[in-house]
Formats: sequence, structure tokens, C-alpha cells
Amino acid sequence: MKFYAALTAIFIPIMAWSPPVRADDAKPGANDAPPAAFQSLIDCRTLQEDSARLACYDKQVFALATARENRDVVIVDREQIRKTRRSLFGLTLPQLDIFGGGKDAEQEEEAFVQIETTIAAASQRDGHWTITLEDGARWRQTDTRAMARDPARGMAIKIRRAAMGSFLANVGNQTAIRVMRIN
Repeated sequence: MKFYAALTAIFIPIMAWSPPVRADDAKPGANDAPPAAFQSLIDCRTLQEDSARLACYDKQVFALATARENRDVVIVDREQIRKTRRSLFGLTLPQLDIFGGGKDAEQEEEAFVQIETTIAAASQRDGHWTITLEDGARWRQTDTRAMARDPARGMAIKIRRAAMGSFLANVGNQTAIRVMRIN
């Protein structure tokens, strides 16, 4: 009992001292301002005089187009983001806010828990299958579970998130095997 009292005496002051964490602070990029070239274009809306506003828009659109051509600003739409997230499914990446952000991205990420596709190639080595999907993603079996039917080109495969960052793959309608993304 004395041990718990000592822990309480240590942790309560630490918790009281800790600065509050807002939900926006926890997400990388949540408080980042838009690129200067984009913000300057948006700021043109505040001009009241039509000719000044048009001149501002012309100038800032040219600056934004130049920034895009120089790859200082990259513009992607939601569909490109979705395709990129799908192609990266199963890879461990740093928490960067380069594929969108905000509530829409969180909901899309939560909904994106599996992929269903077709096998492009499969090979076995040391009792573990390596399966290449039609998009080029390669997955390696991590358990030693045998399958009733060997994976082959053209077969359907469903890969889904499992517990503790692992993934399960169902080849056809067979029992799932544990897999990990290798490329």
C-alpha cells in the first residue's frame, strides 16, 4: 500500500504540471498555415475595389502557377490522396500531414482497414509465401500456416488490419494467413 501512495505522490504533481494537450496539437500539421503563395491568393478576397482585387488575383495566380511549376507547391486532389493511401497500405510511415488532414482524413483512414485485389504473382520459400499484388505491392507470410490451395496469379486476395499492427490475408475463401508488407 505504501508503494501506491508513493507513486501517487510522484505522479499527481507531474500530471498537474503537464501542459494541456488540445486535439489540434496532437495531429502533425493541424496548425500549419497554408503555403505563402496560396495564402496570398486567398488574401486578395479582402480587397474591396474591383480593379485592385482583379490585379491582385492576376498577380497571385501567376505566382501560384510558377510555384507549382517549380515544385515549391504541390497540388493534389482527394482522389489522388485516396489512391496514394491505398498504395501505401501496410507500410509503416512517419506521421506526416502530406496526404491531407482534418476530420475527413481521419474518417477515411478509419474506414480504410482492408484492401481487396488480385494476385499478380506468388512464390514460396522456406515455407513462407511472398505474394505480389496487381499494384506491385509485395506481402510476405509471417506465420507457417499451410493453405489448402496455393496462391496463384489471378486469385482474389483480401488483406486487412489485425491486432497490434499486424495484417491478415485471405487468399480466395481460405483461412487467413498472417502477412507483412515488404515493399
